[in-house]
Amino acid sequence: MPFTDSVSAISWLVAGLVLLILEILAPGVFMMWLGMAAIATGLVALLADMAFGTQVGVFAVFAAIGIIVGLRLRQAPKPQVNTQVSGVVGRTAVALAFNGREGRVRLGDSDWSARLAHGVATPEPGTRLRVDGVDGTILVVRPDS
Repeated sequence: MPFTDSVSAISWLVAGLVLLILEILAPGVFMMWLGMAAIATGLVALLADMAFGTQVGVFAVFAAIGIIVGLRLRQAPKPQVNTQVSGVVGRTAVALAFNGREGRVRLGDSDWSARLAHGVATPEPGTRLRVDGVDGTILVVRPDS
């Protein structure tokens, strides 16, 4: 491999590292994909004898693949806390204290704010309750039957 080819490959590797550092300093997930594309281009340039124009083409392909992957990951549904999907609904909690419909329950190893479902009498402390739903961070509960 001629000296100019290895300098070109090392330049791609350095550019990739610079882009990754920029991503750390100003996160936005965009520079990361370009940095990884530049590093991949540098590695390919180290392995294969390519003209600089071909290297730019390889970089463009890797960058396009990286950006497509990044956009797909960004569109992936994000898990939401306290939803039926998270496994809170249907679990059993224990009443700690209630004042009217509002109160606190213990679910697992945590205390939660809770609200009684409509038409449910105020439970005594220690009563087993079932989580019917979630309203923000407040559990909607009713007696476990």
